[in-house]
Amino acid sequence: MIPGMNLNSRQMKQMMKKMGMEQETLDAEQVIIKLADKEIIFNNPEVAEVNMMGQNTFQITGDYEIRDRETTPDIEEEDITTVMEQTHSSREEAIEAINDANGDLAEAILSLQSTADDIGEE
Repeated sequence: MIPGMNLNSRQMKQMMKKMGMEQETLDAEQVIIKLADKEIIFNNPEVAEVNMMGQNTFQITGDYEIRDRETTPDIEEEDITTVMEQTHSSREEAIEAINDANGDLAEAILSLQSTADDIGEE
């Protein structure tokens, strides 16, 4: 708000429009912000979308909770098959290697290949 000005909501909207700003309230049920190691979850938040000179920003207010993110990556069947074919490994070995590599297929394949090379040297 601008100090010393008492504006009603209609006057505020007109002033914002003159400044090139538009605001819309969104009917959001949940907002999740995913960080590398955790998630911030707003249930039943109040969300306002503000457009100012073509740039959209969002304002989120409400109660939230923070929880740790699971570190197990989502693994697709195609990824498992690719690792199995490239390394001649079992399904279980492929899944374990993909999980250990945090979903990085190239790293999983290299890991299984180096393990196979180590076994061949013994």
